[in-house]
Amino acid sequence: MTASSITAQAVAELVGGRLLGDGTRRITTVGPLDRADAGTLSLLSGARYLEMFRTSRAGAVLLRAEHAEEPAGPATRVVVEDPAKALLLVVPVLLPESSPSWGVDPSARIGRGATWVGDVSIGANAVLGADVRLGARCRIGAGAVLEDGVTAGDDCDVGPNVVCHRGTRLGARVRLKAGAILGGDGFGFASGPEGHKLIRHVGGCILEDDVQVGSNACIDRGSLDDTVIGAGTKIDNLVHIAHNVRMGRACLVMAGVGVAGSTRLGNGVILAGQVGVVGHLHLGDGVRVSAQSGIGQDVPAGTDMGGTPARRQRDYLRAQSALYRVAKIINQLEELVEKRGDRG
Repeated sequence: MTASSITAQAVAELVGGRLLGDGTRRITTVGPLDRADAGTLSLLSGARYLEMFRTSRAGAVLLRAEHAEEPAGPATRVVVEDPAKALLLVVPVLLPESSPSWGVDPSARIGRGATWVGDVSIGANAVLGADVRLGARCRIGAGAVLEDGVTAGDDCDVGPNVVCHRGTRLGARVRLKAGAILGGDGFGFASGPEGHKLIRHVGGCILEDDVQVGSNACIDRGSLDDTVIGAGTKIDNLVHIAHNVRMGRACLVMAGVGVAGSTRLGNGVILAGQVGVVGHLHLGDGVRVSAQSGIGQDVPAGTDMGGTPARRQRDYLRAQSALYRVAKIINQLEELVEKRGDRG
């Protein structure tokens, strides 16, 4: 990245905010309140960080109107409705991404019939199998492997050491972070007296437009049907999506989640960290599941779930609260029994 420099006034204009303080102050980077210097743009995202704000040396701070008149802290401030969203507008200007180095590294191996459109970047020791098709401006990282017949739409970013097995199809603007594995056989076996025999998986692994998959995540191909990840869905690191899963649009799947085979997720589903979902279930649109929960039944659209086994989030929190009260009651009963014993 190549850093540039803008004034605090330019920041305010860029984010549509109200400037307080010195508009000529030069900003060269972004950073947290506690490690900022005079050239840093930071943000105050909430009241819990006020103490840090009051001692910060940041050159300028994005904050909400409720904190605009705070007597201590950096004097140059940009008042916005949502500081975090405003910062997203500034980062590309201050820290623009470097342009890709287009071309094919001499150590890359390109299979027979592999084709691409316009400029592409194919890194060192990458492998493209036979009949791989890449759209325009695709970037294939060092050591990545795209097996025979894999396709990718325009502007895909395939990170280092990613593996896309046969039957993987990527839409446009898909991003696969380092070490992701797509389209491998699912965990399917036919068990009998002679042991467990692998069921050959012949379905595909389809990622629609604007999907992101984190490092070391695994998305299995379908057994007969396809595994499908809907447009705009974002999947974190270390996630496992099993065979035949169909996930809707704009879902968020956090680190450590496991979704078992043939489960269907609607649009906008959110699975927090380390959630486990049993196979052959249906989670409706807008379902939200709190961290470390276990889903073992279908969940209606718009429901918040928590706990293991999961229940409606409100019921789960009430049960947890009651459990802690029971512990207090037990202590009180034990004290009462001891007093009665002393009297006897």
